[in-house]
Amino acid sequence: MSDEVFRAIGDPTRRIILDELAARDGMTLFELCTRLLTGHGSTLTRQAVSQHLAVLESAGLVRTERAGRTKLHHLDTSPLRSLLDRWLIPGQETP
Repeated sequence: MSDEVFRAIGDPTRRIILDELAARDGMTLFELCTRLLTGHGSTLTRQAVSQHLAVLESAGLVRTERAGRTKLHHLDTSPLRSLLDRWLIPGQETP
């Protein structure tokens, strides 16, 4: 799982998508594309953004929910917390 998380956050576009979801959770693909265009000057197609979201979802960083015909994307930080807990356990000394 950690390999997928590192791969997912290794791409600058995916980090921007995560930033946007952190700023405003529960966006549709259209809303994300609009924010990428207006806030970052991105010219990515909807298909490209959708592929980035699929990588983020597979890493567990984004979860989706259906609301009728709409699909909402939500940030899930639990995989990042798991990675931090892996190396930054309180009270444990480094060798």
